[in-house]
Amino acid sequence: MQAFSYVRPTSLAEALAVLAREGEGARCLSGGTDLIVQLRERRRFANVVVDVKRIPDLNVLSFDPQTGAIIGAAVPCYRIYSHAALAAAYPGLMDAVKLIGGVAIQGRATLGGNVCTASPAGDSIPALMVHRAVVVIASARGTRTLALEDFFLGPGKTVLQPDELVVSFKLPPPPPGFGAAYLRFTPRNEMDIAVVGVGAAITVREGQIVDARIALGAVAPTPLLAREAAEVLIGKAPSPEAFEEAARAAQALARPITDVRGTAEQRRHLVGVLTRRALMQAAQRTTLYA
Repeated sequence: MQAFSYVRPTSLAEALAVLAREGEGARCLSGGTDLIVQLRERRRFANVVVDVKRIPDLNVLSFDPQTGAIIGAAVPCYRIYSHAALAAAYPGLMDAVKLIGGVAIQGRATLGGNVCTASPAGDSIPALMVHRAVVVIASARGTRTLALEDFFLGPGKTVLQPDELVVSFKLPPPPPGFGAAYLRFTPRNEMDIAVVGVGAAITVREGQIVDARIALGAVAPTPLLAREAAEVLIGKAPSPEAFEEAARAAQALARPITDVRGTAEQRRHLVGVLTRRALMQAAQRTTLYA
């Protein structure tokens, strides 16, 4: 492994000062399940590794039915799905965090790390998107927020500047009649990368879908919010026919490639299958919030 310095700040201000000073030579370590491997394989380089796990701002985990959830970027997956109120409110996100690696990995892996790795196949990303997650980003210059779907520029690339740090994710409270789900296809059940991942969320009132979100993973250079596919559901009753129409629209938006894990044709087919299934599961879960 390459040589680097290691610092472990205990405050957000201290971490931001290091990032401002070191610039592109600094890499933040949250869970480390991606970064350590990347440094070992020389796919990323660092002069300084900034361990952000001890910073209180990045370890906040809260849920309020009126204001929603705040999930710190350094909160490990097991804490997220062990939070009963959070798990009930955001079922699609729970589907995803339980799929990130195995149980041992979930003891360290974080949403901050999974999102900032910016893999098109990151499991948490489509799930966060359909739950309308907002990213809170800080630097010594101030704080900004943006919708998660605007965070990614390409494989491994984000809008983060060298002196910026993802602090947390904010999710709005689920409205009445809300349901969400995340599904993926992999050759193995655990510790594998998604060939395709699909997140779906719908809100049903008086028997009609009044809001919907569909997000696709591993079928484009970045995780993809399939707005046009979700729009075909608005005003319709949740039904196999409506979900089939949305699935076809999602397939049309996908831009898959052929690689060692699957062909473009297979991925496009899976987009249809998983979109239908995720919407069906989301619809079944709307009864929890009716």
